[in-house]
Amino acid sequence: MLNKLFYGVLMFLLATDASYAQLPDFTEMVKSNGDAVVNISTTQKAPDPQAGGDQQQMPEDMPPEMEEFFRRFFQGPGRGNSPRETNSLGSGFVISKDGYVLTNHHVVNNASEIVVKLKDRRELIAKLIGSDESTDVALLKVEAKDLPVVEVGSPEQLQVGEWVLAIGTPFGFDQSVTAGIVSAKGRSLPDGNYVPFIQTDVAINPGNSGGPLFNMQGKVVGINSQIYSRSGGYMGLSFAIPIDVAMNVVEQIKSKGKVSRGWLGVQIQDVTRQLAESFGMDRPHGALVSKVIPGGPAEKAGIQIGDIIVEFNGQVIETSGELPPRVGMTPIDEKAKVKIIRQGDKQDLSVKIGLLPAQASASANLSSTAPEVPVNRLGLAVADLTTEQRQQLQVEKNGVLVQKVSKGIAMDAGIQPGDIILRIQNNVVRDAAEFNSIVAKLPVEKSIALLVQRNGSPVFLAFKIDK
Repeated sequence: MLNKLFYGVLMFLLATDASYAQLPDFTEMVKSNGDAVVNISTTQKAPDPQAGGDQQQMPEDMPPEMEEFFRRFFQGPGRGNSPRETNSLGSGFVISKDGYVLTNHHVVNNASEIVVKLKDRRELIAKLIGSDESTDVALLKVEAKDLPVVEVGSPEQLQVGEWVLAIGTPFGFDQSVTAGIVSAKGRSLPDGNYVPFIQTDVAINPGNSGGPLFNMQGKVVGINSQIYSRSGGYMGLSFAIPIDVAMNVVEQIKSKGKVSRGWLGVQIQDVTRQLAESFGMDRPHGALVSKVIPGGPAEKAGIQIGDIIVEFNGQVIETSGELPPRVGMTPIDEKAKVKIIRQGDKQDLSVKIGLLPAQASASANLSSTAPEVPVNRLGLAVADLTTEQRQQLQVEKNGVLVQKVSKGIAMDAGIQPGDIILRIQNNVVRDAAEFNSIVAKLPVEKSIALLVQRNGSPVFLAFKIDK
């Protein structure tokens, strides 16, 4: 009996040792790269507490490091009756021996003073060379020589499931090391249209922002930037800016003093299963064009509403979120090859990439005094747009206003009161009478694509009439 017990314990220990032997060892990587990771503290002008406005108050016992987190994710101005200057903490890393440092834009935004603290405890005043809010990248410069630097890797070669490591200053704890795996690549987030984020399960907390993400070769593949959290702390979802995107920003800041982005001149959305069926595709993929900007590069190249962009410069586009970063990083005035699907047929087009202009949003009062049209077979009541509504919405012609949505097909498809219906399949909707005429002739048991404008942006929806 004792022999069996001894044998069992021995097998367990051997199995445990074997499992430990398969885990990665990060010690040498930390020794090689830790010196190049820095702590960044800033002094910022706080809003005047007497200025009024809707201000969120923070608990009196909240640590200063947490205030940076709340300013980042909840736009809280700080404690009530706070001083006119506040401090925040973040991370960064040295990319050149003569003192260039990378971090996040939000770490140094509106800072009156930036201090870079090295691992050897030196504290250097940094100059902000430039930053880019769209990618959340900032480039700093300190006066120093022969600084330890990181080696830049390739995010393209990074594999989902691969081990990665972060070094930073969470909650002010210098040189904290956390590790995990790559959960996904090319993630599109609402505030990062030009960044194909690397998603990881590496523990990232307030203060890690701007720190490096290393691959197993000890090379930087990303800048830790954001977390997704419902609790205010780490919940297993962390996002890093690919280092190639950041270095593109660095080169532009150094050479031109600002960041310019390529522009196609379209608004796009994902292709759903029903939309794919309505456009004659064998599976959902690509970026569906819901709007073509007049006079933009896409219009000049012949791209039309309803086209699905499936390749850009030889790179396959599986989701709409993959297109903006690739267009944005394309040099201005360069010719790009675009493969589209139009009414089930593939076509190749050449587009001369333009410069991304400043964006403006349009809103309008959609209350209508026009007489309501009877509800049709989709469960919709629509009306013609007034001249005032067309001017406010910048809809020169065509389109009808959705006044009422009853339970049924349209409501299930997501159509809402206030939507402007612009077309059904390939049929442009000119007025309410024509819309109802088209609806009356729609086939059953077939996916139908409907283009609507909502809050100034166009979007395709799909529905199917059962009988």
